[in-house]
Amino acid sequence: MSATPPPAGPAQPDGSGESPPERDGEGAAADPERTDAGVDWSALPDPVRQRLADIAATALPDLPTADLPGPVRPVARFAPAKRGRLGAAALIAALRDSGTFRTAVTEWARSNRPELVDTTVTDRAAAAAAAVLVGEPAAADRVAEMARRADDAHLRSERDAAVARADRLRAERDSLRAELAEANDAAARAGSAVQAEAERLRGRLREQGVRLRQALDEAEHSRAERDAERDELRRRLDSAEAERDRERERADAARRHAERAVADAEAARQAAREARAADEVRLALLVDTLTGAVTGLRRELALTDEPGSTTGPRPADLVRGASPPDPTGSRVEDTAALDRLLALPSVHAIVDGYNVTKTGYPELTLSAQRDRLAGQLAALAARTTAEVSVVFDGAGVVAVPAASPRGVRVLFSDPGVLADDVIRAMVAAEPEGRPVVVVTSDRAVADSVRRRGAHPVPSAVLLARLGRI
Repeated sequence: MSATPPPAGPAQPDGSGESPPERDGEGAAADPERTDAGVDWSALPDPVRQRLADIAATALPDLPTADLPGPVRPVARFAPAKRGRLGAAALIAALRDSGTFRTAVTEWARSNRPELVDTTVTDRAAAAAAAVLVGEPAAADRVAEMARRADDAHLRSERDAAVARADRLRAERDSLRAELAEANDAAARAGSAVQAEAERLRGRLREQGVRLRQALDEAEHSRAERDAERDELRRRLDSAEAERDRERERADAARRHAERAVADAEAARQAAREARAADEVRLALLVDTLTGAVTGLRRELALTDEPGSTTGPRPADLVRGASPPDPTGSRVEDTAALDRLLALPSVHAIVDGYNVTKTGYPELTLSAQRDRLAGQLAALAARTTAEVSVVFDGAGVVAVPAASPRGVRVLFSDPGVLADDVIRAMVAAEPEGRPVVVVTSDRAVADSVRRRGAHPVPSAVLLARLGRI
């Protein structure tokens, strides 16, 4: 190792602003443009590269701008703490390519920081960087040694890491072996337990199989008994349903028989009532005959000047196949014919109420129409011996008179029943031979009562007769 050359003296006042070139140990002048071909700058170890970048970064503020290569000038404006770290690539490239810049940095270090270019320091990276910077002939060897040391250190670190990794893997292997052994022991114990449990379960399964077969046999037996019971119940049910149907048929027959008996009884009662009514009519006719005979006898004996009158039909009136000279059921067209009819013995005059009132005085209310007609019919009944009945439709009637006028029967049809049907029923209820007069202008009613032997009279004829009262 050669000693570090002494610092340069003060710059000569030659106006150039640069110090004269230094002499090396043999008195030869240093070449500022030399490249130190013996050093491979691209293979510099990282510690040497960083040391060179730090030296150049420290010298930048004091170097003339003319000595700074273009790529380095921006680095000079970096903060001191960032120059060596951020501008390391530019600084190393400038030191490698520019002998002027390298010489300037070297001279600055010799003048201001001689320890930076001291090749005898114990720090091998600092000594190698100083040797490269001052161009020491052994710089390549120092760099090579540093590279070898770096490689050795890297290899040692890799070896140590590999050894540590091997130790860790060995420890993990031992741990896994221990865990495997424990797992094998546990598996063996579990296998024994599982085998024992399997044997126990096989025993229980055999027992359950036996019980299952017994249960299946019992279920089959129970199913057979249930089927037999179901068949028996179905047979009994069919028998019961057949018996129920027979009982129902007998009950229906009994009900029909009872209904026929009731109908026969009702028919018998109706026949009895009709027979009794006929007997009463015949008795009344007999009384009227006797009364007529007495009256005729009194007339022949001149016991009275007033002709007698009968109150009922004569027996000859009940004889079928013959009619009096005044044809029964003929249509009456005048009041005289109506008077002759009303003069007949036991005559019954049936009046279609609203048919008459709506013909004679339709402008009145229905209540007023009923009252007026009932009063006029009462006067007519008082002047004749006729039985007078008047029939009104009951639909819509709010107030029914509490009492009928004297001598007049006032009737109202029930709900859903027409007055025309009531009139037909009254005509049908009269015994044969009794003269019946029906006052109506309804052609259907007139035709139906005429066929039953009644005398239909138009409403206008009755109104004309009432107008004379």
